[in-house]
Amino acid sequence: MGGLTRDEEIVAALLEWGGGELRDLPWRRTRDPWAVLVSEVMLQQTSVARVLPKYGPFMEAFPTPHALAGAPLGGALLLWQGLGYPRRCRNLHAAAAAIVSGHGGTMPDTLEGMLSLPGVGQYTARAVLAFARAADVAVVDTNVSRVLSRLEGRAMRAAELQSRADGLVPRGSAWEWNQVMMDFGARHCTARSPQCGACPVAAHCEWQGNPEAADPAPASAGAGRPQPRFEGSDRQARGRAMRALGVGPRTRGELASAMCLEDDPVRAHALVDSLVSDRLVREEDGLVRLP
Repeated sequence: MGGLTRDEEIVAALLEWGGGELRDLPWRRTRDPWAVLVSEVMLQQTSVARVLPKYGPFMEAFPTPHALAGAPLGGALLLWQGLGYPRRCRNLHAAAAAIVSGHGGTMPDTLEGMLSLPGVGQYTARAVLAFARAADVAVVDTNVSRVLSRLEGRAMRAAELQSRADGLVPRGSAWEWNQVMMDFGARHCTARSPQCGACPVAAHCEWQGNPEAADPAPASAGAGRPQPRFEGSDRQARGRAMRALGVGPRTRGELASAMCLEDDPVRAHALVDSLVSDRLVREEDGLVRLP
């Protein structure tokens, strides 16, 4: 690759790696910005394996922002069950309403417009622009943060990571490049077992898996943090309550039983209160139900 800059060599090597390595995922077969938004929200803190069986049915039920905005939140939450973090579904429902009321049902096509939607941050906004609009912007998730930190051999803050990532995007190839970077981090330059011996950019990596040098990735912005223990957690109990409500309205006592918290009524009541406060359920006439 004589005559190329370091960045150009990195881009060429990784695009060559990705040419035969990208996973075939349903949200990669569409350029519909709404479908991309749904997939990105589902994938937040959730594995591809858990999203795959949920994405298709959700898109069939709510193929457009109008469809989701016009449906009760409870119906969307029923299809969301199994993905966890139901606040994301509530935010997506609110975003659909904002798209309909503020944008005539058409997804915004600018970063500022995307960021105006409820629950949409920098990562999700850029992902929609890159994957649906082919905009020359970089998408920095945990995997991309890891790759960039190792290439540069140092921990980096969010602004520096974004700037470095933006500088690598090959003009006109943002869709492919961002998909390659995310897959490369998820499958090759992994957190625990990076394949440094077969790395296509080893010659440009400052870390190179050196056992004597601390891995810079865990200290970088966006690095994945170990999730709190799920078994026995409030998140598990809230999920059980939501599943019970998917069958029909319940009293608080019945929800305490569904959460396996009959012996801890104070905690059970506090968790139901949190669901009400998060607007994931409503309570009337002594019964708790989905919105």
